[in-house]
Amino acid sequence: MTRAHNFCAGPAALPAEVLQRVQSELLDWQGMGASVMELSHRSPEFVDVAERAEQALRRLLGINDDYVVLFQQGGASQQFASVPLNLARADDTVDQVVTGQWSKKALAEGKRHVSVNVASTSEDSNFSTIQSESEWALTEGAAYLHYCPNETIGGLEFNFVPETGAPVIADMSSTILSRPIDVSRFGVIYAGAQKNIGPAGLCLVIVKRDLLGRARAEIPAMLSWKIAADNDSMYNTPPTFAMYLSGLVFDWIEAKGGLIAMQALNEKKASTLYNVIDASGFYSNPVDVRYRSLMNVPFTLADASLDKLFLEEAEAEQLLNLKGHRSVGGMRASIYNAVEQSSVDALCDFMHRFETKYG
Repeated sequence: MTRAHNFCAGPAALPAEVLQRVQSELLDWQGMGASVMELSHRSPEFVDVAERAEQALRRLLGINDDYVVLFQQGGASQQFASVPLNLARADDTVDQVVTGQWSKKALAEGKRHVSVNVASTSEDSNFSTIQSESEWALTEGAAYLHYCPNETIGGLEFNFVPETGAPVIADMSSTILSRPIDVSRFGVIYAGAQKNIGPAGLCLVIVKRDLLGRARAEIPAMLSWKIAADNDSMYNTPPTFAMYLSGLVFDWIEAKGGLIAMQALNEKKASTLYNVIDASGFYSNPVDVRYRSLMNVPFTLADASLDKLFLEEAEAEQLLNLKGHRSVGGMRASIYNAVEQSSVDALCDFMHRFETKYG
């Protein structure tokens, strides 16, 4: 069968090679006579799956033993509450940078649990840029600073890691594993799996060990990073299939050459698409060029009345999930790791032909 070109923002495209392996193992995993979904999470066989996945992730990101790696349920949105409950008392102040819809949601949830100072926001620019760090209003003694390095919806991405004396907490759902990062710059990194990692329902949480003792006494057990760490992410039955599949994706990235190789592939895809947009008077991207996302490329048509036709004709050519988020409109192509250069080339070819036809 021919697979479509899938530009979905999440759940996103998965590597075909990984899906083919999953398919071959679905009914009989490693001669067990059962699928990996049917194994006890406490069996030696599945514990080995979990350990291998963690070690592969540690190799990819260069995570040393100063950090714990947790496989959590609930997606990244659950961490919007987990972060303040694990790291701050109710009377503490935390700093938050707001650069799009996901950091706005994290802000709203954070305010339910702790005093939040909005150190910086770019809402007055419709989240098209990032305020100069020298203008941020940071809080002395803040329990932490939270930000979203890549805003999936608006296609706005930081090209720097914030400098502050407080632990830096990053929602990396849309950028993790797209390139190398220096984990030591962060207190906590969390990321929903459904973009560059695996299927929806799993959230990776990477926590510096010396932060594990900060949780409030009343924190629900299922939200406590320390309880998760003390139980090797198996305080309850974890999302076993998602962990297994994510481990295969980690192996796939390593086989591709690791994160340096992924960065080169992703930069080529992004530049190919941005070049088409920038060379056109028909398409435009609203984001400050300095902060354009490598993973999520929004664009608008000069004539918005053509949006519906663009999507219909694109879908007819198996170019799927290009509709922009309802909060911003227009189009958006999410070009995560598993999206091939050939898919981006096919999209760009279609965009050229559509502009010639209707421009």
